[in-house]
Amino acid sequence: MLHPRVAPMTALASESIGEEHLAHTYSPLNVVVESGQGAWVTDVAGRRYLDCLAAYSAVNFGHGHPKLIAAAKAQLDRITLTSRAFRNDQLGPFAAALAALAGKDMVIPMNTGAEAVETGIKVARAWGYRAKGVAPGRARIIVADGNFHGRTTTIISFSDDPVATADFGPFTPGFVRVPYGNSAAVEAAIDENTVAVLLEPIQGEAGVIVPPADYLPAVREITTRHRVLFIADEIQSGLGRTGATFQCDNVQVIPDVYLLGKALGGGIVPVSAVVGDRDILGVLNPGEHGSTFGGNPLAAAVGVAVVELLASGEMQERARMLGAHLEARLSRLVGKGIVAVRTAGLWAGIDVDPALAPGRQVCERLMERGVLAKDTHGSTIRLAPPIVIEVEHLDFAVDQLEAVLAELRG
Repeated sequence: MLHPRVAPMTALASESIGEEHLAHTYSPLNVVVESGQGAWVTDVAGRRYLDCLAAYSAVNFGHGHPKLIAAAKAQLDRITLTSRAFRNDQLGPFAAALAALAGKDMVIPMNTGAEAVETGIKVARAWGYRAKGVAPGRARIIVADGNFHGRTTTIISFSDDPVATADFGPFTPGFVRVPYGNSAAVEAAIDENTVAVLLEPIQGEAGVIVPPADYLPAVREITTRHRVLFIADEIQSGLGRTGATFQCDNVQVIPDVYLLGKALGGGIVPVSAVVGDRDILGVLNPGEHGSTFGGNPLAAAVGVAVVELLASGEMQERARMLGAHLEARLSRLVGKGIVAVRTAGLWAGIDVDPALAPGRQVCERLMERGVLAKDTHGSTIRLAPPIVIEVEHLDFAVDQLEAVLAELRG
C-alpha cells in the first residue's frame, strides 16, 4: 500500500488514556501509535503514517524486523536478566561480534545512549590518570558547541542549549567547549590536562550539521600527536544511518573509542556500548563501573542480530543509495520554502524559511498528510526514515513536504 489510508482525526486518534499523569517532559505530535511494520506505523484509529524519524535512528532496521523479533522472542523463552553478578551465554558472543564490527578489542555494555556517554567520560578520565599521568582531579575533555550527547546532569554541563541547562545547575566541571567544525580550535584548547576530545561526527539534534570533510581527519591527527583520546559519539550517526557502519568510516577516520546506542537495540530494547581497545577500556577494574541491566541476555541476543544485519553491508549500501535519491529530491525544494538541506546517507536536516512557518507547524501538516517527522531548533526539520523504506515511499514523503510548502506559500 503506497499511500496511507487517510481518515479524519478523531478523539480516539488524538488522545491517549492516562497521559494526564505524564510529566510534561515532551510535547509530542497529536498522534497515538498502536502498531508498526517496516517504515509504517498505524494509530489507534487505523490511520497509517510513514515514520520518517525512526525514533531518532533507534529503528534503523524498521519496526518489527523479522530477524530481530525472532531473536528477541527466542531469548524471552530462555532468560532475560542475570545481572553482571553472573555470566550469561549471550553477552560474550555479543561483545565479540560488536568488537569485530568496530575493529576494536573490548566492549562495555550499557543501556541508553546517555549511559554510554557517561561511561566514555569515566573511561577517558581513568585513562588520563592511570595511563597518561594527568594530575588527580585535573582531567579535561574538549567538546563542541551545539553538541547533544544526552540529558544527564554531567552531560548537560557541557551543553550550550539553554533549554537543556536552565535551572538544572550546579554543573560538573572538567569540560571545555570549542566551535564545531574547527580543528584549529580543538588543538588550541589542548593542554597537559586534556584527556579526550568528544565529538558527534555529525550533530543530529542540532539539525544534521555535517562538518567540513577535513574536520574529523584533522582532529584524529591532532589527538594522536598530543596523546589525547578521540571519542566518537556515533549513537545517532552510526550503525548504517549515514551509508556506512560508522560515519567515521565515510571520512576514513578510526577513533579511539566509539559510543554506540539507539539502533544497537533494534528498536526492541535499549542497548548501548562503549567500544575501544584494551589499552583504553582495560583501565577500569571490577566494581568501578557497571549497570544492573547492561549486558542482559535479552539485549545481547538482539544486539547480536543487529550486528549480523550490518555485517553484510547491505543496510549500509541501501542507506547510501536511498540517501542519494533523497538528497536529489530535497535539493529541488531549496528556494521553494526551504533555505538549505544537509544530508548524510538516509538522514536529512531541512531548514525551512522561518518567515514561512516554524518547523513544528510543518511537521503537524506533514502528520495530517500521513508523514511523521520531527522539528528541532525552531525552523529545522529532520528526516531519518528506517533504512528498509522503499524508494516510492521516500518519494511519497518528499511529495507531501512539497505540498505542505506550497500550502504555506499560498
